[in-house]
Amino acid sequence: MEIHPGVFVSSTATEDWRPDPEVGGELHVLVEDETAYAGMSRFGHVANPEPWTLPERETLLVLEGAARVEIEHGPTITLQVGDLASLPRGAVTTWHLTLPFKELWFFGRPYEMVPQ
Repeated sequence: MEIHPGVFVSSTATEDWRPDPEVGGELHVLVEDETAYAGMSRFGHVANPEPWTLPERETLLVLEGAARVEIEHGPTITLQVGDLASLPRGAVTTWHLTLPFKELWFFGRPYEMVPQ
């Protein structure tokens, strides 16, 4: 929720979830603008995992459950609660989740240091 121009605040206990038609599960978006895209996803059930191509670099923190992520032409990684990962734009991934699963995610956007 934007509480002041450019200031976004939420909680991992939020009840503000909506269906995520792109990957299934549910989604809570904290901020989405030209400089940031961040939020959480949660899954209580999953059908057969399907490949998903990352539209941008994704950095994530596992909050609940676990995931085995197969990266096409790359490694398979196993992530558990507290693990951080960063996956490159264009990676074709297949996620095998231990449920329930919840993650905090950030999609990369260009960053320029502000001169001080």
